[in-house]
Amino acid sequence: MRGSAGEPRGTPLRLRVLAAIVGVAALAVGLFAVPLALSVERLYHDDTAAALARDATWIAAALPENVTAMGTRPVSLPKGLPSGLHMGVYSNDGRLLFGDGPRHSRLAVQTQDGHVHEVVEYGHLAVSAPIPADEKVNGVVRVATPYAEVSERVHQAWLVMGGLAAVVITLAVALALRQSSRLAAPLEHLTRAAQALGAGDFSIRAPRSDVREADVAGLALESTARRLGEVLERERAFSADVSHQLRTRLTGMLLGLESALARPEGQREEAIRTALARGEQLHTVIEDLLKLSRDAGARDQRVEPAAFLDEIRGEWQNAPALAGRGLAVNLPDDLPPVAVSPAALRQILQVLLDNAAAHGKGLVSIDVADLGDGVAIEVSDQGDGIPEGVDVFARRSEGSKGHGIGLALARSLAEAEGGRLVLRRPAPPVFSLLLPTA
Repeated sequence: MRGSAGEPRGTPLRLRVLAAIVGVAALAVGLFAVPLALSVERLYHDDTAAALARDATWIAAALPENVTAMGTRPVSLPKGLPSGLHMGVYSNDGRLLFGDGPRHSRLAVQTQDGHVHEVVEYGHLAVSAPIPADEKVNGVVRVATPYAEVSERVHQAWLVMGGLAAVVITLAVALALRQSSRLAAPLEHLTRAAQALGAGDFSIRAPRSDVREADVAGLALESTARRLGEVLERERAFSADVSHQLRTRLTGMLLGLESALARPEGQREEAIRTALARGEQLHTVIEDLLKLSRDAGARDQRVEPAAFLDEIRGEWQNAPALAGRGLAVNLPDDLPPVAVSPAALRQILQVLLDNAAAHGKGLVSIDVADLGDGVAIEVSDQGDGIPEGVDVFARRSEGSKGHGIGLALARSLAEAEGGRLVLRRPAPPVFSLLLPTA
């Protein structure tokens, strides 16, 4: 989607990757940390309760059996008790007889069943153990420690776990920033390259990264840029060549009409007919070029060389450009059809015949040979030929004299149709058009 100003809407890739990695890391830490924190709390609680149970059982075993009958008289306790431990002796009904603890304890009442019990009572974690005497309970020992100490140990463990979780999430953020940059940077480079391509820079080079998909897209963009550059260059050259061809024929027709005006009235008819013939040729050229521009890239067209060359011979046999020179067409029987556009073939032969008429001498010949997988159509004349070292297919400016623009157009048309146009012999000149068979 796009915003009102044409800017694309949506979340940037960097932010998406960052949020995804950090979110997964935070979720994983939470899924592990919460159960682990609860387990640590239970572990510290159970560990403290077990220690209190050992102390209570030890004290109960060390007290005399008639300790409850001694009233409030002091009783010697076993040595080695942990500091900070609160110990009291209770009757079976839960009354404090002596020692430290609340005056009444429900925990002591529960211990009448002869088992050790634990509970958080009056802000303390308390454990009670029965004082055995002749298979009956003869009092209860209650030991306790402030529950705040247990909570403090748990909170310290939670702080350590929280610190580790923070370190893990920080590392996840750093990794997410690095990874999001690695993933987004190639796409940002491709965006800039695509913008440069849109501005007409066909020499773009997308930088390589370690992201295979981005590199593949970059290579595809570079290849597309090269093809577009080549297509645009061909189109520009084609337009220039076409304009030259049309201008040349139009100039010839206008010159013929101007010469007709300068002649006596009785001699104007021949000049006008010549101008009309040139006008018809110009019309044919325009139609052929329109067909070529509309059917560019078509490869399913075919031409029968014999019939096509008969048509060309009929058009050029009495052409004013070949007046007094003649045109000979030599071709064998049973020639295979060639895969070429009729419009392209006509324009190529028009250029070669125009070139022979303007720069050559003597008889103009069209010779055809069957090459098996192709057909060679050669156009020659009896002129002096091409000077040594001259590239007749190189494009020249429109103001230059000699060969260049028309032959460059003919070669580009031949290559566009899958064929080749070469200068087989410079003197006398022989141009060979090689076309694939259909």
